[in-house]
Amino acid sequence: MPRVLSIILGGGKGTRLYPLTKERSKPAVPFGGKHRIVDIPLSNCINSGFNKIYILTQFNSASLHMHIANAYNFDRFSRGFVEILAAEQTLEHSGWYEGTADAVRKNFLHFKTQNPTHYIILSGDQLYQMDLKAYLDEHIRSGAQVTIATTAVTREDATGFGIMKVDKNNRIKAFMEKPAADLDISDWIIPDSARTPGATKGKDYLASMGIYIFDAPVLEKALSNAYTDFGKEIIPQCLTKYKVNSYIYDGYWEDIGTIRSFYDATLDLTSIQPKFNFYDENKPIYTHNRNLPASKMNSSNMTRSVACEGCVITESTITDSVIGIRSVIEKNTQLVGVISMGADYYETEAQKADNASKGIPNIGIGENTRIQKAIIDKNARIGKNCSIGYSPNKYDDGDHGIFYSADGIIIIRKNAVIPDGTII
Repeated sequence: MPRVLSIILGGGKGTRLYPLTKERSKPAVPFGGKHRIVDIPLSNCINSGFNKIYILTQFNSASLHMHIANAYNFDRFSRGFVEILAAEQTLEHSGWYEGTADAVRKNFLHFKTQNPTHYIILSGDQLYQMDLKAYLDEHIRSGAQVTIATTAVTREDATGFGIMKVDKNNRIKAFMEKPAADLDISDWIIPDSARTPGATKGKDYLASMGIYIFDAPVLEKALSNAYTDFGKEIIPQCLTKYKVNSYIYDGYWEDIGTIRSFYDATLDLTSIQPKFNFYDENKPIYTHNRNLPASKMNSSNMTRSVACEGCVITESTITDSVIGIRSVIEKNTQLVGVISMGADYYETEAQKADNASKGIPNIGIGENTRIQKAIIDKNARIGKNCSIGYSPNKYDDGDHGIFYSADGIIIIRKNAVIPDGTII
């Protein structure tokens, strides 16, 4: 039986997701009201029977450590584990991870103790549900030494990806990083014999998903150099030395590395048939079991919205929104297109009284407040009679004091205090 070791790359500073990554790493960013982004690749691994998993990260890893410790505990008989490997100083290495390949290279000392036959390398900020066992089976059946998961994209979208040129047997013959829009790449169109049944018309090019399977000896040889990045350096040089195949994935896949993509992917969860399915009993998405009470709706009106455990929502109107755990929303509040990440704890009556004496709003959203097209990070305090997202002002991307703006979306930071009557 193959012995598979899964490696999830936590990414760098996550500047494109700032300020959601101000105090946490990208994999630890809350998603869907109760999960974290890292739960997606972790669940794909577990559902596929791959339960030996390392997560590589180096920035703001405290909340990620806490989440992993609380959520992923295998019984002693499974021999499974989920462990975080943060950048560390050793006698051989004294610096930070310099890139995706460098992060893997610096941890071979830990990986080799598991004696794997194959490594599967995944990204920590993508949204998809893939049968990784089928992916591995195809890798072994084809006799490939490296297999790259790919997805079909249009010519327009191809400019944002590494594009693969394959033959009729799905062997990758060439790789091109983000081809310019005016470059003729018509000879890179997917061969008819390599297309998946029911492939979407117009999606004629294969883009790398940043998900790789390597035979263990091949990965070790491929990283016996100073190259630091898989996509730009390791994969191109592998094409000249090894048999590298494409595994075409035709399901939903989204890179949620920007505020816009994160916002759109989260709100899509509220649609009648969301592109990402949290409701598949055969492919559950695991997370921290918090043992919270059911949410309480006090005469509220919710349309195409999701409310997670432990919420108290009173006489409010909520549309096209995702309401996270322990969210407290007071009466006469209107939310449209809002992602509320909720809270890490409930305030006691004594704490609320102390807040009132200091003029500080309670955690949650105060009464008579209206908000649209916004992300409200955890433990934010939004006062009464506030208006967010309705101002005719157009804000440039960046920091605006009590809030942040990106792609026309207002972000209320974690632990922020928005006084009564604030207009944004």
